[in-house]
Amino acid sequence: MLLQRIQQQFIDSADLGYQCAEALGAQVEAAISAVQAVVTGGGKVWVHGVGAGAALAPLFVAQFVGTYDRDRPGLPAVQLPADAPVRSLAALATADDLLLLIGAQGGAAVAAAQPLVDAAHERDMPVVVLGALGNGLLTHGLRDTDVNVCVPHTRAARITEMHLLVLNCVCDGVDALLLGDAAEMEMAA
Repeated sequence: MLLQRIQQQFIDSADLGYQCAEALGAQVEAAISAVQAVVTGGGKVWVHGVGAGAALAPLFVAQFVGTYDRDRPGLPAVQLPADAPVRSLAALATADDLLLLIGAQGGAAVAAAQPLVDAAHERDMPVVVLGALGNGLLTHGLRDTDVNVCVPHTRAARITEMHLLVLNCVCDGVDALLLGDAAEMEMAA
């Protein structure tokens, strides 16, 4: 019985991955473009995680500043502190920067995230939100220039898995835009 339950977890995750590939591809591409534009324009990516997203934020920053799949110069990303993210963003961020908000789903998370989105907008910063079903309040606070990657699911474990995949796509996509496609480069060598 436990083996079947474990196998079902893998199947459910894969099924959602297939759904998200189709449903979220354009939003993820828009997120990659927004991040790449900020980085090439001299700005920084300010990252904040809410709920389970708090665990994904430092992983993204480490991959973005360090390396993802290829050796490259570090890219500018800063994790906002958990205790004063709005204050830190207000004190340090500029219009050249971008806010990446991870895990804004559910009423409490949305309520906590909205002041951060407002602070970014006060600085004319674009915002990329990785959320899920149920983040409607935050959606109404977003601008046309913002990107909302909304995972079509309500289960926290599945949402977190998809957010991790999206963050990996962002790292890979920015690397591909800045350095070229690794597969094409290997074939040319």
